[in-house]
Amino acid sequence: MYGIGKWGADYFSISDAGEVMVHPHGNGTEASLRKIVDGLLDRGMDMPVLLRFPQILDSRIKLLHEGFGRAIAEFQYNGLYRGVYPIKVNQQQQVLEEITEFGAAYHHGLEAGSKPELIAALSYMQDPQAYLVCNGYKDEEFVDLGLYARKMGLQCIFVVETPSELELIIQRSKVLGVKPMIGVRLKLSTQASGHWNHSGGERSVFGLNPSQVCDLVDRLKEEQMLDCLQLLHYHVGSQIPDIRDIREAVVEAARVYTGLVNEGAPMGIIDLGGGLAVDYDGSQGNSDASRNYNLDEYCMAIVENLASTLDEAEIKHPNIVTESGRATVAYYSVLLFNILDESRFEIAELPNELPDDAHELLHNLMAVVKVVSLRNAQECFHDAVYYRDEIHQRFKRGTMSLRERALAGEIFWHVLTRVAKLTEEMEYIPNELRKLPAMLADIYYGNFSLFQSLPDVWAIDQLFPVMPVHRLDEQPTREVVLADITCDCDGKIDRFVGQYTTRDTLPLHNLTNQEYYLGVFLVGAYQETLGDLHNLLGDTNVITVEVDGDGQLSFARELEGDSVSDVLSYVEYDPKNLIRRIRRLAEEAVRTGAICAKDRREIMDAFESGMRGYTYFER
Repeated sequence: MYGIGKWGADYFSISDAGEVMVHPHGNGTEASLRKIVDGLLDRGMDMPVLLRFPQILDSRIKLLHEGFGRAIAEFQYNGLYRGVYPIKVNQQQQVLEEITEFGAAYHHGLEAGSKPELIAALSYMQDPQAYLVCNGYKDEEFVDLGLYARKMGLQCIFVVETPSELELIIQRSKVLGVKPMIGVRLKLSTQASGHWNHSGGERSVFGLNPSQVCDLVDRLKEEQMLDCLQLLHYHVGSQIPDIRDIREAVVEAARVYTGLVNEGAPMGIIDLGGGLAVDYDGSQGNSDASRNYNLDEYCMAIVENLASTLDEAEIKHPNIVTESGRATVAYYSVLLFNILDESRFEIAELPNELPDDAHELLHNLMAVVKVVSLRNAQECFHDAVYYRDEIHQRFKRGTMSLRERALAGEIFWHVLTRVAKLTEEMEYIPNELRKLPAMLADIYYGNFSLFQSLPDVWAIDQLFPVMPVHRLDEQPTREVVLADITCDCDGKIDRFVGQYTTRDTLPLHNLTNQEYYLGVFLVGAYQETLGDLHNLLGDTNVITVEVDGDGQLSFARELEGDSVSDVLSYVEYDPKNLIRRIRRLAEEAVRTGAICAKDRREIMDAFESGMRGYTYFER
């Protein structure tokens, strides 16, 4: 029902007890998410919580390097593979620390696109065999930091993104007396499909066109620095769904690489950027939320096309770099939250007959209810909409009463409910009827902020798998859309992973007097840093969970989510000043006799406790 066997990538499954299990190593050891929740509650932690599984990061890095290792052996490729993690995908300190720790065995490097990211990278990456790739706009301070890294023995590479950057790199390298490692970002003509295809192609924002690349070569020759040009970089998009686009981009880049070698540049490294997609919906197709290839096919396609193109030109095989960020960290994090409340779609029982003096339009609408059938369902839908709209207009003109309009609404929703039920029997469902089940769905209110924890759902319609983490041995009986606690009409999830396609509602269980927990999966990429303070709902609690060989849990690290005081300070309030202002207000109320001194103490205790509290709903 939830597709976990398809998008879970062997990291998630369902036990016989109906609980979602996490397999941090991709197989073997496992732990129940429900038991993790119980352990957190016993320790006094509140929902929502972001779980991190560092062993999944270890597994992802290992799989990536092993995949390229098999491809390199298969095609007798003479270069090495060196993975690079782009910090922008998840800049959290814990993520960077773990990636550099787990990646050390493979000389897995980092990519920095700003001065803060470069400083973070230099603090954690101290492997002279790993690459530190510097993308993005670079000022003098940025370049100096990278040159100092070169001086300390790190392979820090400046990727020239705009023509003006080259002059700055040349100038600062002379001043500091450091020979730079230089790369160039190429604007390929190849443009990938998918949501982020605008980041590739000839009109992409960053990179040099072939003419500008030739100018760069000529300028380096003038300065007798052509030996500094060692890397060709390109990026055709994040989350590339179609393997054909990856193949075409590699071939085009290999031709440009050949041209640079023929110009006399030593080269030695080709950086394919990001693009390795995550199968968010499990469809294994070329939709924006999926991909039509697996990791092995991705690696084989790159190595095979590079080898064949370069062998044809008799060019030495370069080291291969990919900046796979999304595919590295997406599986690493799971957002857990509890359901606070529900709003059921319920309609009142209709009378068998309307009074004779009821408005003619009400009689017409009632007649539609009585004749709805599979044969005329679409026609009845049209009639109901027409009569409903007419009644609304007459109500606005004051010719129908409030009770008549209310009755019209009840009759109208009876028609739509019957038509929606009939769509289950239709071989073909007209487009205008497809949305009816979602219109009639219940609403479950979750204890989370979409804008803080899942901003891509709101901003770019990103699809994430959502499902209960327990009670999966029971048949769900409700069709639901999820709302967060921001009281914003955009704060909802109404697009979900389905069995064969996306669906507008999520099957969930009836709520009982026991807590009901949902998980949102594959949220490790981008969501933490992009989250905002809508309604001043801050960062959630973050728990790092490790699972040993016997399935025993260890809560290795706990980060408390933002308090009310924290988020108020983020938007320039002084929490101490706020308390002083409230205290003055309370004292004035004592003076005027509105409250007594004891009331004032209780009020101040409540306000001060609230300032220390979690920004989310607390039981």
